Amino acid sequence: MPDNETRLSNLLDKRSASNSYRSINLAASQLIDFSSNDYLGLARSESLKANILKAYTESASSKNGSTGSRLLTGTSSILEATEHELTQIFETKAGLLFSSGYMANLAFFSSVPQKDDTILYDELSHACIKDGCRLSLARKFPFRHNDLNQLEQKLSKAEGNIYIACESVYSMDGDFAPLERLVELAQQYGAKLVVDEAHSTGSFGKGGAGLVNALGLREKVYAAIHTFGKGMGVHGAFISGSKTLREFLINFARPFIYTTAPSDFECISISQAFRFLEKNQSLQQDLQARIALFQTLAHGKLPLIQSSSSIQAILVPGNSKIKQMSQSMYDQGFDVRPILSPTVKASEERIRICLHTYNSQEEITKLVSTLTTYLS
Repeated sequence: MPDNETRLSNLLDKRSASNSYRSINLAASQLIDFSSNDYLGLARSESLKANILKAYTESASSKNGSTGSRLLTGTSSILEATEHELTQIFETKAGLLFSSGYMANLAFFSSVPQKDDTILYDELSHACIKDGCRLSLARKFPFRHNDLNQLEQKLSKAEGNIYIACESVYSMDGDFAPLERLVELAQQYGAKLVVDEAHSTGSFGKGGAGLVNALGLREKVYAAIHTFGKGMGVHGAFISGSKTLREFLINFARPFIYTTAPSDFECISISQAFRFLEKNQSLQQDLQARIALFQTLAHGKLPLIQSSSSIQAILVPGNSKIKQMSQSMYDQGFDVRPILSPTVKASEERIRICLHTYNSQEEITKLVSTLTTYLS
């Protein structure tokens, strides 16, 4: 048996040979950004930054760090106030703040579904949902992406308490979950629908409350997981649901119990981001205008996956081809990133375009023209 370093090196060599080797890249600030998740431009907003720093500086009770877990010394008055504010924004009975969407999904799916329960999750669900399911003692089965017929077949055979997991906007394809129909199926079979709102929080709904709230489905969805590191431009996440769910997570979710609490600065940033969006709701309309422009220009010219969200995916099968295309776009001043297998299925590699409020009409027009020329 090879020693550990050799074994790890062999696995890295295998990944390199398949052209799927990952590396860390600095944000390309000199390029036109069509890659980041900063859909509304809040992460780069100088006005929001000033608001956050002013609120943090003027808060007499804020500390640099939270100093411990929530159950020990980590719960501050600022954190509690932020959670209360978020319950109002998301129009939910209760909720719990986490350091990231990954941790929130891991906490929910590893603890709430019990032995003899069943989790049915969309096959394109994010890795954190799948990792949470792996840690759960419940049975877990994927269903084909947005395939309601297959989901219903599996619902008819599911046992125990049944949980349906999906994303409101899918991170790789940019398409929407059929939330109304999922709610109907959940009600028909007595299942609990759990929606990851990572890519809709901020971009949709009153005050950035997400797609579930925008569709008036909040009372019919068992739990929604909101992430703030994308459209909201800051960091952290929030699980909204019942008071009982909140208390259960506090008592049984290991990713909540055994981790350091979010800092006061994180909490103030979240609060200020939502207050900023409330005063600048036109940002959502600005984003929709950018999406409509891109789709009009790209129609019939680019091999797009159908999407009405900020995420537009151009399919170019093969890791080598998609990496070459990304490098060519980089050389021409565009920050667009390749999505390689195994992150997506082999033959479904793609360029992932993210549209933002700060992308100008000229930039979007030039992007589509450059992509079209490359693929012609």
